[in-house]
Amino acid sequence: MGMPIPMVELWRGGLLESTHMGHAVIWGDGGIVESWGDPGAIIFPRSSCKMIQALPLIETGAADKVALTERHLALSCASHQGSALHVEMTGRWLADLGKNEADLRCGTHDPYDKAERDRLIVAGEGACQLHNNCSGKHCGFVTVTQHLRADPEYLELDHPLQKAILAATEEVTGETVAGYGIDGCSAPNFAVSLSGLARAMASFAKAKETGSVREQAMHRLTRAMAAHPELVAGEGRACTELMRAMDHRVTIKTGAEAVFVAIIPERRLGLALKIADGNSRASEAAVTALLSRMGVLEANHPAALKRLPAPQKNCRGTITGELRLSEGFL
Repeated sequence: MGMPIPMVELWRGGLLESTHMGHAVIWGDGGIVESWGDPGAIIFPRSSCKMIQALPLIETGAADKVALTERHLALSCASHQGSALHVEMTGRWLADLGKNEADLRCGTHDPYDKAERDRLIVAGEGACQLHNNCSGKHCGFVTVTQHLRADPEYLELDHPLQKAILAATEEVTGETVAGYGIDGCSAPNFAVSLSGLARAMASFAKAKETGSVREQAMHRLTRAMAAHPELVAGEGRACTELMRAMDHRVTIKTGAEAVFVAIIPERRLGLALKIADGNSRASEAAVTALLSRMGVLEANHPAALKRLPAPQKNCRGTITGELRLSEGFL
C-alpha cells in the first residue's frame, strides 16, 4: 500500500500540533481524474456506502411494493442524530410494515441529538433501537427481508439480502471485495479500494432516471439524499449543512473512521476520501477543500468556513488554534 499524504493540520500558538494524513480519489468518465496518497488503499467504507447497501431496497421491488417515499429512501441511507424526526419516522415505517422496533438488529445507543437525549432523561425513559444512527438503513433491510420472505436474521453473511449487497458492491466498484468486517450496527461492511469506492460514486453520479433498473435505483437514492439532507444526518452535521450549502445539487455521505464520499451529477464525478488516523474533523475539512476545488461548494459559505479554515475554541470561547490544509495538498 502506498503512503497517505499530509492533508490537514492543527496549529496552536504558531506551532504545528497535529497532522492528519489521508488518501483521496476523484473518478470520472475516463477513470481516475485526480488522486492523492494511494488510490489503491483498501478501506472499510463504513457508513459512506449506505447508498450501495440500499440498492436492493429498490432493485428487488420492495420499496415500490410498500410505497416508500423519497423521504424513506433518504432515511435508508442515513447516519442520523436520533432526533424526534428520525425516531418518529423510523417507528412509523416499521408500523406500516406490521413490524416494530424489536425487528431491528442494529442495537441501541443514546441519541446524538441533545433535545431527544434530554427528553429521555426528563421522562425517565431509555433509548431504543430507533435512536441508533443506522436505524433507517435497518428499516430498509427489514423491508427487503419481508418482501423476500426471508429469515428475519438479515445480518447473516449468507442471507439473501447480504448476498445482494455483496453483489451490488462488487458490481459498482468494479472489483472483488477484499474481505469484510462487522460495522457498529452489526451489519457486514465490505472492504474495497478507495478508487473502487470513488468509481462507485461516479456510477451514481452518471445514473439516469430513465436508465436500467440499477441506474434508476442509483438516481432515486442520490436525489433523495440531496433533497432531504436533514434525514441523512441532522442539524449541525457536516453532511446536512454541506448538502444544503451546495443547493442540494451534490450528495455527500460520511462514514466512521473518517471516510467521506461525494456524488456530483452535474460533473459526472465521484469522490472518495479516507483520513488514515480516523479523525472526523480532518475528513470534514478535507472534503470541504476538495468540494471547493471542484467548484461545487463556495469556499466562503458559512458551512464551509465552519470546517476550513476552522478556528478551534476552548470552553470559554477563546480561540486556541486553527485547522488548516497541509502545504502541498491541493
